[in-house]
Amino acid sequence: MAAIAHEENLDLSAIALFLDVDGTLLEIAARPQAVSVPDDLRERLRALQPAAGGAVALISGRAIADLDELFAPLALPSAGLHGFERRDAQGAYRRMPPPSPAALEASRAAMLQLTRSHSGLLMEDKQFALALHYRGAPWLEDAVVQSMEAVAAGVAGDLELQRGKMVVELRPSGATKAHAVTAFLEEAPFAGRMPIFIGDDLTDEPAFELVNSLAGLSVLVGARPSAARARLTDVAAVRAWLAQLQADTPAALSRLRADESRPSERLRSQA
Repeated sequence: MAAIAHEENLDLSAIALFLDVDGTLLEIAARPQAVSVPDDLRERLRALQPAAGGAVALISGRAIADLDELFAPLALPSAGLHGFERRDAQGAYRRMPPPSPAALEASRAAMLQLTRSHSGLLMEDKQFALALHYRGAPWLEDAVVQSMEAVAAGVAGDLELQRGKMVVELRPSGATKAHAVTAFLEEAPFAGRMPIFIGDDLTDEPAFELVNSLAGLSVLVGARPSAARARLTDVAAVRAWLAQLQADTPAALSRLRADESRPSERLRSQA
């Protein structure tokens, strides 16, 4: 995709918008089940989708079924479990080859044992991915990471270790958010548009790098070393930017491009 130099000439029909959910559209909760979608955000997304010709997608570590329950009655194009599963703009569902049942069961058993051994840990079972949250016991971070590394070593080829904010996850091997975004960009209505990806966590880094390579806009929510080239401070800032995008698309895009031009801390791999 060629670089697009003149944001003042762009409107919603020229962009493909990809949005992470937890930590980006929604505040992170102590338990994944505790989050909720405010009515004004649901209405914002409901309005943006047709205005953008349908080129608005959720790219999440949650399962698509979970996203649909959260955002109901909306059923946006979505990628779940970090790209393992995807529903396109026409509603067609596809997924990657699943991890072996044996690998999932062995991992599940090991993680349940960890939760029984340490108060404050929470295992989230996503069927084809498993997450161990330590938000309730942050002092256990090193022990959790070491234990999960050992579990991951035993299921290599089926599941891969993925760190996040106060969570360590085993996701299906080869599933990344970049994989999902690439697939969307090969299809209508996303094809031929400038991609924008907004996310907050380490799971979003592959998508940031992809979008950068396509002369799109990569946007980090928060402050940490990242491949993202623009930043929004928090969830509230993301929601305000989406409102600006709908009301004045060129101004919203120019705001992020201006942020790109400022020196900022990158991931070491980007230096």
